[in-house]
This record gives sequence, structure tokens and C-alpha cells, in this order.
Amino acid sequence: MDLLPAETSQIAKRHGFRSLKLVNVDMDQPLGEKPFGVEYGVLENGLRYYVRSNSKPKMRAALALAVKAGSVLEEEDERGVAHIVEHLAFSATKKYTNHDIVKFLESIGAEFGACQNAVTSSDDTVYELFVPVDKPELLSQAISVLAEFSTEVRVSTDDLEKERGAVMEEYRGNRNANGRMQDAHWILMMEGSKYADRLPIGLEKVIRTVPPEIVKQFYRKWYHLHNMAVIAVGDFSDTQSVVELIRTHFGPKSLAHDPLPIPHFPVPSHEEPRFSCFVESEAAGSAVMISYKMSVDELKTVKDYKDLLTESMFLYALNQRLFKISRRKDPPFFSCSAAADVLVRPVKAYMITSSCKEKGTIEALESMLIEVARIRLHGFSEREISVVRALLMSEVESAYLERDQMQSTSLRDEYLQHFLRNEPVVGIEYEAQLQKTILPQISALEVSKYSEKLRTSCSCVIKTMEPWATATVDNLKAVVSKISSLEEEQSISPWDDEHIPEEIVSNKPNPGNIVQQLEFSNIEVTELILSNGMRVCYKRTDFFDDQVLFTGFSYGGLSELPESEYFSCSMGSTIAGEIGVFGYKPSVLMDMLAGKRAEVGTKVGAYMRTFSGDCSPSDLETALQLVYQLFTTDVKPGEEEVKIVMQMAEEAVHAQERDPYTAFANRVRELNYGNSYFFRPIRISDLQKVDPLKACQYFNSCFKDPSTFTVVIVGNIDPSIAGPLILQYLGGIPKPPEHVLHFNRDDLRNPAMDETVKGTVGSIEVVRSPMVEAQCSVQLCFPVELKNETMMQEIHFVGFLSKLLETKIMQVLRFKHGQIYSVGVSVFLGGNKPSRTGDIRGDISINFSCDPDISSMLVDIALDEILHLQEEGCSDEDVSAVLEIEQRAHENGLQENYYWLDRILRSYQSRVYFGDVGMSFEVQDEGRSKVRGLLTPSTAQLALQRILPFPCKKQYTVVILMPRTSPVKLLTSLFQSTDNSYSRKAKILAGVAGVTVLALTLWRYSRRGHKS
Repeated sequence: MDLLPAETSQIAKRHGFRSLKLVNVDMDQPLGEKPFGVEYGVLENGLRYYVRSNSKPKMRAALALAVKAGSVLEEEDERGVAHIVEHLAFSATKKYTNHDIVKFLESIGAEFGACQNAVTSSDDTVYELFVPVDKPELLSQAISVLAEFSTEVRVSTDDLEKERGAVMEEYRGNRNANGRMQDAHWILMMEGSKYADRLPIGLEKVIRTVPPEIVKQFYRKWYHLHNMAVIAVGDFSDTQSVVELIRTHFGPKSLAHDPLPIPHFPVPSHEEPRFSCFVESEAAGSAVMISYKMSVDELKTVKDYKDLLTESMFLYALNQRLFKISRRKDPPFFSCSAAADVLVRPVKAYMITSSCKEKGTIEALESMLIEVARIRLHGFSEREISVVRALLMSEVESAYLERDQMQSTSLRDEYLQHFLRNEPVVGIEYEAQLQKTILPQISALEVSKYSEKLRTSCSCVIKTMEPWATATVDNLKAVVSKISSLEEEQSISPWDDEHIPEEIVSNKPNPGNIVQQLEFSNIEVTELILSNGMRVCYKRTDFFDDQVLFTGFSYGGLSELPESEYFSCSMGSTIAGEIGVFGYKPSVLMDMLAGKRAEVGTKVGAYMRTFSGDCSPSDLETALQLVYQLFTTDVKPGEEEVKIVMQMAEEAVHAQERDPYTAFANRVRELNYGNSYFFRPIRISDLQKVDPLKACQYFNSCFKDPSTFTVVIVGNIDPSIAGPLILQYLGGIPKPPEHVLHFNRDDLRNPAMDETVKGTVGSIEVVRSPMVEAQCSVQLCFPVELKNETMMQEIHFVGFLSKLLETKIMQVLRFKHGQIYSVGVSVFLGGNKPSRTGDIRGDISINFSCDPDISSMLVDIALDEILHLQEEGCSDEDVSAVLEIEQRAHENGLQENYYWLDRILRSYQSRVYFGDVGMSFEVQDEGRSKVRGLLTPSTAQLALQRILPFPCKKQYTVVILMPRTSPVKLLTSLFQSTDNSYSRKAKILAGVAGVTVLALTLWRYSRRGHKS
């Protein structure tokens, strides 16, 4: 086998961590107040600065201005002003006006709204920039922007009026089911403290009417340099020169008054638990949340660090149990997990959240409380703790191996927490030594004792969330009383551990061999054709020492099925996943993989079947073993697993029926793609027809024939080590006597799109849905058809034009008219079969949310702007900004394994691929370069005329989601004026799993705050 010799052995790299010396720990030893690895100091005016050189990514810098001023500092007439100040900072300062800061950022390829953002929380406000530094003046300009934010934000009447609409739209965005549940839970958690009444988004009345004087007063009072820090982490050749830039832009600044001390706002504790049964008719499902509040722990000594590790082990071990319970017969919940974090400056919380079936909240709560009580009575087993210890050791090992490849944004965030939360920064080398030394010393008993902090007498808040009321507060109290009695009587039995096999692959397969090996030097990849027909392409990189990514794909998927089999087979992945696609139940496999960093997932789509993995180089064997198991396991439906899956699916369908956005999304799909069963939403009647046996049989056939698969591997692989593993576990997959699901990509069926749907002349349709509070979302859609003969160029033109449209519509709807918060422009071409011939149909859609009363007017403004671009063209600055944004994204991508994996996969899947992946890659690259060279205002104008309908008003569809007005409300509105409720651009909540995501996000509510 002709494989390249290793330059540096991954075994040696792994040995670097394993030979890392233990440290003699004195538990009272301080961790150190000065942050590690950074130029840290204080200017004469009180501003703190952190500057560190870091080359990941190259020629980029992550900057931040942190201000210890959040919404909790607001007076009653200022509620929402901290967030308004943050918005105004990007709008107008002494030096920049009319959103010139946004234009500057876009001109250097730094997008507004992605990394260029700011967040206002209860305790602080943080402004973040991610900018190129390949030109010396760019860093200076970026730091000058932060300096403007610190003391020069302009608050004129005109500035404030222009920005009210965007802030109001963000406020409206919070008034959906998700936002209502977040707000209610926050108020319940913070009851008795000022935090309860100081949500960062503020009050509608204040947003609409607050005068400039009040905003100025807050800004001048709290935006003092003593309360601020500047963080700069990036590819700097000299940190001292960056310090001097900070000194230049911030040093001369001073304020007329001495800084006010930041007040302390306590959150009172309570021995009696608080209860709430929250009913939300638009909720995605039923959920239970249990919170335990406590004072924030200091992290100053080695003992404090050990306590933090012990807490992490407790949460890991508890989550392992909760996951296993969710996979039992008749589980009390679909999913459940525990987490801990700081909510506000003085308070942290443990939070356990679960999603469950309808009318199942009481059963879920009982199970959650019983498990915590079981730990108090019986503790964790040594085996459970050894599994958790291995997991944590694996995590710190990965971090240590990639210590020189940390992203600048991650390091910036560490220094932010040092300034805002006094969290020590000791460096990954010392932290790895500490963990390696301390983890083995932490006993199961020490971990189990953390369950004492999860008693209902420890400032506990218990809340259920349901689409309609089934649980009562008395029910919740009864459960708490019941579990307390069981615990006092010691009537809760010990945990019963499952048997865990030692080996993933019990009988090692015979290795295959290489039939053909090709080198494509232009992209530095090696391609192998194995004896079982599988094609394997690998690219060795040094971007991350502890990362290997891979994806395997085969043509042919759900599109080949008749409609009568579609719904059963489309459930195959879900049902098989619950049973175990790698030969073991998910709960068992979880323990088998403890201490290893190896993940593999599967997907069955319309035209393609794929498996994808992410692993450490030292765990590549484990990851490839999982792939081998995927191809050699015959999944058979079990009654209990199928029952769980179908329950979850039914809950998801019911959730979509309650969600106002479902009818909107369904109508959008129908108008644009016809009534194909591929796009039609699943109904309960469809689920009732699902045949579990057929679903599993289909899934088994999807991953059976290795000869139909192409696998791309990218990362830090040593060919001399990876080669034999590839031959054994990929080459060793048995090839069936006859092909299974073997398709020619050019002959696949295309049932997914209705060829007659082309869009109509000025089609505007309003979808009215019943809502708790008024929501409005707009989708403006244009049909797109790309010709086969010019495909390779047109596909790149579409990408550039979508960014141009997004930028220009944002400018007109937000920056000029101030009526939206954000806009998205998306391109959909995914309904086409992957044939190498024929034209491609799809659409370009523009999405935004707004005040329902002006939605039609904003559609007209957007259409006018697009027509103007088609008829008059855009400016040189517009084209330059789009090209710069794309180039910067491309440069960042070239340093990422995910980017290379995607580009190589697209080269194999390109319509110009006929066996030479290097040539296919070059053709695509040349297409991009050619379009970049051609793009000017005039060519962009012609492309808009060519790709979109011209004029754009002759063919488009608009769907507007509006609230359904009840007859009583309609009658009432004739006699009296009423306030309008408003909307947001919300994601469609699809499935009960969304409730778990919601619940998990609530405990981060304060820290996340509101972004501009």
C-alpha cells in the first residue's frame, strides 16, 4: 500500500498529554488574579485592556468592549434604555453618522449582524467585532469604533426616532410563545429582586416614548471608563503596538464626574418552593423545569476549582441517568437534562428540564425528583463516576492538544468573563495539569453529595408548561410531598446499571485492499478505490490537532419510493435511531464511548443517503468501527422503541398545529413547490399508516452496499495509521452479492417539485392564524431557473446577488425606514435531482417580520428597491462590500476542516465530475474566481435581470402571516381604538424536542440578553 509516511505521529502527540506531569496541589493555593497569556493593564482613566496574539484564524482579530452596565441599573422610566443605547451605538456617534459604522464594517468584509454584534443583559453590555487585520489601518479603525461606543454615542431626537422601529420590532419578536415562557419564568425566578422587573428588552411604552434626555442621562451616568474593558485577541505581530492603539484611541478620554459604584442587587433565597403551571396555547409541547438557586461560588483557589470539577462530574453523571431513563419502557419524559450557570451577577442556578407527552407533566416531575432523591440515598456507583471521569479527561485532553489552535473568539470570551465575572484565566496547560491531577482524586461520594444542593428547600422553583391546563399547583405540591416521604422512608431503590459490552466490534473484519490509488496534487488529496467498491478520499490538514471529519454519501433516497411507501420509509431513520443503528441501544453505546471522542450520524434525504463523523485522530478506529457496525447491523423494530417514536412524532404534529407559523410555512411551500407529498406536512393520519417493519428494512438497505458510497475524510490524519484502519473497517464491510439501492445520479426520479409552479404575477396572499399576541412574518419569493450551459458561473452569481439583496433591503427597511429588526435572503435549489444535465429550478426568498399594519407597504418598498437595482444598478461601494464579505468568509473557511470537507464533497457531487475530483474542484474554483472578476455594478444589474424575473414585479409570490381577528374584537375595534400587538421573525417550532431546547435556553436568559 503506497501511503505517505507519517511526519509526526499522532500517538506521540497523544502521549504529550498522557506524559503531562501531575502537580502537587495545595487546596488553598490561589489561582491568580492576573489573567494568563495576555497583556493586561489599566489606563490612567480607568479603562482596562487585554491584548493577546493568536493566529487562529490568520489575519483576523476578535475585539470587544465590555461595559458593566445592564438593564438592572435602569430606573422605572428607563426600562429598556440600556438596550436602546446599544442600538444607537451602531446608528450614530460623534464620528460616524447614519449607520456609517455598519457600512465601514461591511466595506472591510466584516458583516453586521453576524459577529459584528452587541448584547445587553441584566448586568452588562458587550460590543463585539471580528475584523481583518491584514492592512495596518483596519485594526486602528476598528478600535476607534469601540472608542466611539465608550463615550461618543449620539442621542439626538432624529437618531432615536430612526432606531425606535428596529428596537420595537425586536420587542415584538419577544412576544411569541417562546418569549412569553422565558419572561414568565424569569420573573418567577427573580421574584423579590429588582432583576424581576428589569428584563433587558424593556417596556413597550418606554421604547415608544422615552425622550433623548433620559437616554443621554443613563449613558452618561453608567458608561464610565472605570466600568469598561477592551479586549483584543488576534493575529498580531506585536501586542505592544496594539496596546498603544488602545492608548491612542481611549487614553485622551475622560468624564466630567467620578464613576458611581455599581450597586449590588440581591436575589432573596426562599425555603418554600415556588410553583407555577404556565399555560401557553402556542407551546411546542409539554415541559417541566426545576430550578435551584444559590449564591455564585467564588473561584479563587485550587479547592474552588476542584469543587467546580466535582459539580461538572455530578451534572454529567445525572445527565447520563436521565438519558437512560428517557430510553426505558414507557418513559416518563422524551428528553431530560441538567445544567448550571450564572443567571445574574449574584446568583447561579442548577436547572433540570424535561419535555414530555401531553398530560404527562406530573409523571415527568415525579421521575425527575425521584432521581435526585435516589442519588442522595444511594449515590452514584464507582462505574458511573469512572465513565464521567473518562469523559472529562477526554475533553481536557482535546483542549490541551489544540492549545495552540484556539479560536481568537474563544480566548476573547475568556477575558470577557475575567472582567465581568472575575473568573480566573490560568491557561490550558496549567488547567490540564490540574484536571489530570484532581479528577482521579474525586470520589463517587464527593460527587453524590452535590445532590444535597438540589433539595426543594434550596430556593427551588418548579414550573410546568403545557398547551392547555392539566396540572395544577396542588398537583405539583403533592408530588413534592410524596417524594419527600419516600426519601424519608428510604423507599427509593438503588440505581440498576445496564451491562456494558467491552468491544464495539466483537469480531474484527478481514481487511480489504486497495484496487486503485490516485493523487490529486492540486488539492492535496489521495483517493482510494477499495476492493468492496467503496471510494475513499482523504486530505491531511494541520488546522486542528484533535479533529478528523468525514462524510460518506450514496445517490438514491426517498425520491425513489412510491408515495404509498414514503411516509413509512421516511420514519426509518428515527425509528432505527431509537433502537440503535450501530448494534447497541443508544443508552448502552453512550457508556461504551465514554472517554472517546467519536460521533457518527446518518441522514436519508430525497436524493442521497449520508453518514457523517467527527472524532479525535486517536479515536479514528472507534469512529470507523461505528461505520462498520452501521453497514452490518440489521435493525429490527421493537414494540417499545416504536411506541416512543410514534408518541414523539404525534406530539410534534400537534405542536405544529398549535404553532401560528405552521400554516404560514405550509402555504409558502404549496405556492412555491406545489402540493408534492415531499413538501406536504405530515398529518396524524399519515403516522397511523407507518409500517415500522418496512421503515427499518428500508433503513437497513440504505446502508448496506459499500460499493455505492464515496467517503471523504479531512483532518489531522496520519496515513500510516489511518490507512490500515480504513482498509479494515471500511474495506472490510462485506459487499452484498447483488447491488442494493444502486442508482445512476442522472436517472433519479424528481417527485419533489411540481414543474407547473412558476409563481404568478403579483401574487399576494395573507395567511391568518389565531394567535395569543399578534405576529406578522413576510416572505417575498421569486422563481429562479439556471440554465445548464452556464450553471457553473450562474450558481456563483446567485450567491453574490443574494448577499447584495440582503444588504440593500436591510439598508432601506431598517436603516432608512427603521421598521424591521433584520432581513434574511435565502436561496433554495435543493428540490432538484442531482443530475449532470438539465436546468435547475428554485427560488430566492426574502424574509422579514414587521408590524402587521405596515406589512404590505414594506413589501412594496422592498419590490421597489429590487426593481431599482434591476433598472438603475447598484453602486461600486455595494459591489466592493459584497466581494469583500465573500472573500473574507472564503479566507476564514480555508483554515477550517469543515470548509474543505464541504468543498471536496461538492466537487464529487458537481455536475462536471466524471471521475476526476481535482478537475471538478478546479472548475468550481475557476467559476468563483471568474464571477468575482466579472462582478461590477453593470454585470450585477444584468445578472439581477437575468436570474430574477425582469421586471421583478411581473412574477413573484408574497405570503404574509397575520393574526386572525375574532368577530368580537372586530366589532369592538369599530367603536374604540386599541393598541396593536406585534411580531417577530420566528423559527418554526417543529417537534417536542424544541421544548427541551427552549427550557435549556431559559437558564442562560440573562447572559444572552438582547442582540442588535
